[in-house]
Amino acid sequence: MTNGECNCGEVAYEVLQELSDVYICHCSICRRSTGSGGIAVAIVPKDKFRWTKGEADIKYWAKPGHDWHTSFCGNCGSTLPGENDPSNVYVPVGTLTRGYENLKVVHHMWVSSKGSWEEIGDLGKRHPEGFGS
Repeated sequence: MTNGECNCGEVAYEVLQELSDVYICHCSICRRSTGSGGIAVAIVPKDKFRWTKGEADIKYWAKPGHDWHTSFCGNCGSTLPGENDPSNVYVPVGTLTRGYENLKVVHHMWVSSKGSWEEIGDLGKRHPEGFGS
């Protein structure tokens, strides 16, 4: 089983499957949201994900005029899992506390938008824009 939580521990979740593939988005929106080079996530079917604590503390923000959105802890601000598409949840792998031993970066999205200071040093497939580009 895989578990994760926010920085303050008020919000927690579990993933009912082993995780392996990591997708990193390097777009400017994800960089601003995380304050880093982007966001690293695993994609999980909704029926394999559940909140175990603090769901009422989750806040949501959508970028006006855009399809980008984020979920975060209302107490500490940690980025949290959210809806990826109607069938799946994205799970920020930096919030995992257990079950992340087999993670491997397999895709980098929006590489054309990555920070000029960032170097990609793994073998994940590079997409100039969104997944599949």
